Amino acid sequence: MKVIKLIMIASCSIAVVACSSGVKSIVEPTATENAAPQICSNEWFTKIERELVTGDGQGHGPDLGSLEWRSVIEFKLGIRGDSSVPARDSALWCDYIEKIYTAR
Repeated sequence: MKVIKLIMIASCSIAVVACSSGVKSIVEPTATENAAPQICSNEWFTKIERELVTGDGQGHGPDLGSLEWRSVIEFKLGIRGDSSVPARDSALWCDYIEKIYTAR
């Protein structure tokens, strides 16, 4: 019985030690974390908002990513009313804005 307990303790210890090397990767930033945010994600909207502020600085403004917000972004980029801009409710719109935004 003592031998079985000893084997179980040794097995568990080995498993803990073997798994502990995986903890390091959780703490260190990965390449994905350092990459640019996915286009049309909340992270991407936040990135655009940081540069092209749509609010008044007192917490008033359109909801991030909303159609109203997208209209203000077009205005800030000087492209509102341009017929070549894709529909605001499409992923194409985000791609288009990303190209315009990064070209500035």
